[in-house]
Amino acid sequence: MLRALAVDDERPALEELLYLLRADPRVRSAEGATDATETLRRINRALDAGPDGDDAIDVVFLDIHMAGLTGLDVARLLAGFARPPLIVFVTAHEGFAVQAFDLKAVDYVLKPVRRERLAEAVRRVCDQVESIPAPTAAAFPPVVPPQTAAADQIAVELGGVTRFIPIDDIAYAEAQGDYARLHTHAGSHLVRIPLSTLEERWAARGFVRIHRRHLVALGRIDELRLDAGATTVRVGDAELAVSRRHARELRDLLMRRARG
Repeated sequence: MLRALAVDDERPALEELLYLLRADPRVRSAEGATDATETLRRINRALDAGPDGDDAIDVVFLDIHMAGLTGLDVARLLAGFARPPLIVFVTAHEGFAVQAFDLKAVDYVLKPVRRERLAEAVRRVCDQVESIPAPTAAAFPPVVPPQTAAADQIAVELGGVTRFIPIDDIAYAEAQGDYARLHTHAGSHLVRIPLSTLEERWAARGFVRIHRRHLVALGRIDELRLDAGATTVRVGDAELAVSRRHARELRDLLMRRARG
């Protein structure tokens, strides 16, 4: 019987997938995760526990489009280990199938997920699990969560290719709904991460919120202007508005930086 981990950053889709998995008699247990970080931590516990441990995982049912690292990024990280769990991609997008199978995915299930189609994916996983020889303890090295393994980079997708952009190259980030556009000297990249999440993650790296729409690297601010009561900053060629609620804090930060 399979021990499964389902991963989707959309809660209704995750709950539906877990419901279908738990209803399959071949699935012993099914747990859920909503992002890549939680997924890798959970797999790390499974690898530490070994194949017979309480936290063991046989298969990961993995969404592709998620905030931060995508499902494809997670699969690439896991591919470097001798005995990672098997992977079934569950996605609304047909265009990643070639990449998915290049990463040795057992199956590629399209949303909305049908019970019969998921049952076929479970059958394929069971067949493959039965053909895998018993592992040794040395085959289970730890997975490093992305905050540690790629703390200095962020994954962006460009033309169907995932690239890793150094965070130090980012001058500012601009909110665009549930997405953020990252501006570097070489161009901009759209990521599916809210600006509030980036603000929390990058505070220790010197990024400050200056407006509901903008998060700026403090060291990239070239000029602070006060004109007719309106405050703006110049970051490279861009001039960005500073909201009243952030203006005083920003001035204080810049003054302390200048003194330091």
